Amino acid sequence: MAGVALLTSVACQMDAGEPVPATSESPPASAVQSTAMPASSTEPARIVPAETPTSYASSDKGTSAVETMPPRPSSETAAPDAPLLPGLIPQEKPLEVPEGVPEELAVVWQVWSMLAAELVDRATFDPEIFTEASIRGMLVALGDPHTNYVSPDVFSIENQDIRGRFEGIGAHVSMNADGRLVVVAPIADSPAERAGIRPGDTILEVDGESIVGMSLIEAVSKIRGPRGSVVSLLVQHVGSVEKIVIDVERGVIPLQSVILRSEPGSRVAHIRLTNFYEDTMDDLSEAIREALDAGSEGIVLDVRDNPGGLLSSVIDVTSLFIDDGLILYEVDGEGNRKDWVDRENNDLLETVPMVILANQFSASASEILVGALQDHDRATVIGRKTFGKGSVNILRQLENGGGLFLTFARWYTPDGRVIDRNGLEPDVEIRHGDAQQEDIRQLEKAIETLEAQLNASASN
Repeated sequence: MAGVALLTSVACQMDAGEPVPATSESPPASAVQSTAMPASSTEPARIVPAETPTSYASSDKGTSAVETMPPRPSSETAAPDAPLLPGLIPQEKPLEVPEGVPEELAVVWQVWSMLAAELVDRATFDPEIFTEASIRGMLVALGDPHTNYVSPDVFSIENQDIRGRFEGIGAHVSMNADGRLVVVAPIADSPAERAGIRPGDTILEVDGESIVGMSLIEAVSKIRGPRGSVVSLLVQHVGSVEKIVIDVERGVIPLQSVILRSEPGSRVAHIRLTNFYEDTMDDLSEAIREALDAGSEGIVLDVRDNPGGLLSSVIDVTSLFIDDGLILYEVDGEGNRKDWVDRENNDLLETVPMVILANQFSASASEILVGALQDHDRATVIGRKTFGKGSVNILRQLENGGGLFLTFARWYTPDGRVIDRNGLEPDVEIRHGDAQQEDIRQLEKAIETLEAQLNASASN
């Protein structure tokens, strides 16, 4: 689940068009001016006659005589938009790029070496800061919000939220393309939900510190903390222009992924799937069995606001409903394809009538489930277009104790639809201006659709 510039040297430019007042040490206005030739020239600098002097007001607002601007080089030697750079000074000993440095990174190594050896403030030069800045620069150039640098102090927190419990505010988040932290969904009955955090909210600051532009994991590390402590979040609710501060008292977050929302014995069982953890398949299978034993005839599987989770978990969950076939495939940067097919299990539910609910905050593993059930004509999808997080990410450790969370492949549905940045369209779209009314109407449509299927089956 689950984003700075390369080291560059900037030459100080002298603006050829900026007036420079004459001083007592300046040469007379009538004196000639010399300009440096390009470094490649072997000829000495030319002596250029001054243009007609230009008058400008003195700094004492007219109490002294009008002063005259220094002469400028003619257009024959300097184009109007060309900066005047200092002459090239070759190094006494040419920099030899060490063996093993890729050709593409040779200039980066040269810049680093020159800064370390010649920068006027090199006594304050912090190699760690420059190293991290160069890494972040490369990642920003990718334009991939899901490929992030993980600093050493936050490296250990990755994947904590898929192992039973953690301490924090209880909200699933993602980084959008603008480098802003977006709440995909607060966990049910979590401190975040109780404090008023909503799906789609943007978190801009944590305890007065801006997190815009931080990597996802770094931003999460700022929000997490020990239970009982309070964190102040600057939040912009979705659809609002105002920004408000919300104080959230952190707590221990239990990770329950399967919730039965309907009454036992209801003809249609409404089951909410909030995430994909290690035990989600077992819990979901048990919940469905209990609902069927109590008299339910079909299920509405609700993955709205579900941000995803473990790939292995969603493969297991999808295998409950598909007897045989492809669930998804991934393609890496070299074009290699890997297929993920359904797994055999002893709890087959392939024939249970079902409808699936999804919305714009159904992401990652949720979209795998939606895409597979949709492509196999296993379930009608009702709601809104999904989030569009279809990238495969892995975490690699770096020598400095940090890590690189990188996208190495993309997911495709069985029919070859690209999930990443596209999302999946529902079979029946239900929208409403009020979020609560939208949720209600989507559920009502799902129950209506499933009951129609059940009635049609009964009449046959």
